[in-house]
Amino acid sequence: MKLIPLSVTALLLTAATGAMANGATAPAAAGTAAATIAKHAITHEDVWLMKRIGGPSVSPDGRWAVFSVTDPAYDSKEQWADLWIKSLLDDSAPRRLTFSKGGESGVNWAPDSKSLVFVAKRDGDDAGQIYRIDIAGGGEAQRLTTLTLGARSPRFSPDGKQLLFVSDVFPGATDEEAIKKAAKERKDRKYSARAYESFPPRFFDKWLDDKKVRLFVMDAEPGAVPRDILANSRLAAMPGFGGGQGDEGQSLNAIWAPDGKAIVFAASTNRDELARASAFTQIFVAPAAGGEALQLTKDTHSYGALQFAPDGKTLFALTQDETPGKVYDLDRLASFAWPATSLQRKVLTASLDRSISRYVLPADGKRILFTYEHAGLEQLYSMNYAGGDVKTEANHATGSINSLSVGGKTLVGVWESSVNPPEVHAFTAQGPKRLTSFNVDKAAAIDWQAPEHFWFKTPDGRQIHNMVVKPANFDPNKKYPLFAVIHGGAANMWRDQFVLRWNYHLLAKPGYVVLLTDYKGSTGYGEEFARSIQFDPLKGPGDEVNQAVDEAIRKYSFIDANKLAAGGASYGGHLANWLQATTTRYKAIVSHAGEMDLVMQWGTSDSIHGREVNAGGPVWSNLPVWREQSPVMQAGNHEKGTGFKTPILITVGELDYRVPVNNALMNFATQQRLNVPSKLVVFPDENHWILKGENSRYFYNEVHGWLNKYLNDGR
Repeated sequence: MKLIPLSVTALLLTAATGAMANGATAPAAAGTAAATIAKHAITHEDVWLMKRIGGPSVSPDGRWAVFSVTDPAYDSKEQWADLWIKSLLDDSAPRRLTFSKGGESGVNWAPDSKSLVFVAKRDGDDAGQIYRIDIAGGGEAQRLTTLTLGARSPRFSPDGKQLLFVSDVFPGATDEEAIKKAAKERKDRKYSARAYESFPPRFFDKWLDDKKVRLFVMDAEPGAVPRDILANSRLAAMPGFGGGQGDEGQSLNAIWAPDGKAIVFAASTNRDELARASAFTQIFVAPAAGGEALQLTKDTHSYGALQFAPDGKTLFALTQDETPGKVYDLDRLASFAWPATSLQRKVLTASLDRSISRYVLPADGKRILFTYEHAGLEQLYSMNYAGGDVKTEANHATGSINSLSVGGKTLVGVWESSVNPPEVHAFTAQGPKRLTSFNVDKAAAIDWQAPEHFWFKTPDGRQIHNMVVKPANFDPNKKYPLFAVIHGGAANMWRDQFVLRWNYHLLAKPGYVVLLTDYKGSTGYGEEFARSIQFDPLKGPGDEVNQAVDEAIRKYSFIDANKLAAGGASYGGHLANWLQATTTRYKAIVSHAGEMDLVMQWGTSDSIHGREVNAGGPVWSNLPVWREQSPVMQAGNHEKGTGFKTPILITVGELDYRVPVNNALMNFATQQRLNVPSKLVVFPDENHWILKGENSRYFYNEVHGWLNKYLNDGR
């Protein structure tokens, strides 16, 4: 895992030169920026306009890393996103590889490291298509596909002569001409109705359609004709066949077999049961020339993130047990002997009580490198191929790794922290080395501190991790209001990372201490910790947020115990609503995308089965949790000294199908019915998250205004 040593100073200086040559601001060398730049409190512009660095893809020979860089803008028409390339053999600056506003994704290198493919939507493209660019010889990228429904997730065959990719077909359409005809018929329809016979009809902010996901193979040349390798197969004809749902449609995790003659992929055959069961994702193999697929795993687990060992003799996958009646399973790393007509899994991380986020296989075939969450951090670890001898690799002491890629023995990824926006790093035995400096200058000019970590023990013996974020110009001798910000999920964890939508430092900017608590149900603390919210979705987590506030007040003399607020989004919004219903200790509440009624949320969300498992049975089972832990059902408990009293800001995206807008409408109606100071903010063009620049600016202003009104009497 060694790179040719780089001079950090030289790297920063050459990166600055390269950035200026490409029209970017020259980043200052580390160690000098802090001394020469006057620091200021973070602004929304700092957050929103920070360049966004995508996960790198390392060439097979370990010489190059290609990654995306988004240059944000408040007007989406002015935003740019391009691929950049960085030599891993010297300290030369990264350079821009593509020049287009639309952006690129799905980068995959040819085995000889001389060219790569990516997916882009360029002039004349109605859908994303595959392009190939010659890295060795230069020149413009060539379009390889012109499919009506587009192409995604391309992968070169082992010999570099063919491409595997994912696309879609319409029911009954067996070739491109039929797909084109079906698309025109849909476009020309005089009616706008949608019809469904299976669940779910919606996903996040999209109504789903009748397209079916497929795997295609083609020669890696312009004008080559793609072939649907699952066309007319029994597997693809199954009503429950499909993959994971994403923004671009369903995905099928697919890779080439080492001999280049077959495709190994993970797919579900029971997606038509999503209203009443989990979708089990099994491993299949199909001839690259087309034909029937063979199911290699025959169990009730799920598999994904498939990779072959460098010698081709072992198949690896991340697996979830899909334990019946449980709300959460760790992602564990499993291996299978290859080739085989039936796979028997060996779970390599069975004794590691953490969920594997990502893993890579260096070319030497000696150790597996992987990351997992723990206590606000995401760091690098390794183990041998037998699954033993787990070691912590050289890491930054803070922050989170959010991507990894390996070429040969060269390991590269993206690392960030809450005070170090994302940059590409090389990970070596001597420690991480920063390879880019797109955000260094801007970060150095901000007055911010890394979060302070602390733990406390709950009355029932659970250890709870927390982070405290302090505002700019912090003075430990002053008193500051406390804003307890609650993460979503609940299968999630507060991470020491640069956050766009609920940026810790921007929330703290007006002079608040921000408290981030990993309540029970959070990830990063083991399987049972994440499962502990089963049958107790809101009360237990809410109690632990309150306990964390008590502990922070006890621990930090600079917190004003009389000025407390709480808020969050998604599951954090659920808990914000619960806190408003069950305590009056907070002077203000902020609830984004928060559920009000467990029964209503079950019936209108795009995900229902997991909610039944969490409650212990369906809504008609008369289980007390459906009523006793619905915030709206506690709204009028004023005789108990609780109920809805605390002033609340309610925000929601009108296109949110995960926590639909009816929750916010019920929330506001209830507040108004009870004469509680309340404000409803609806974003008509947003989904579960606030993703547009000016909407985000408005959101932060509303949050700051609400907190100021009730924590500082509007001063």
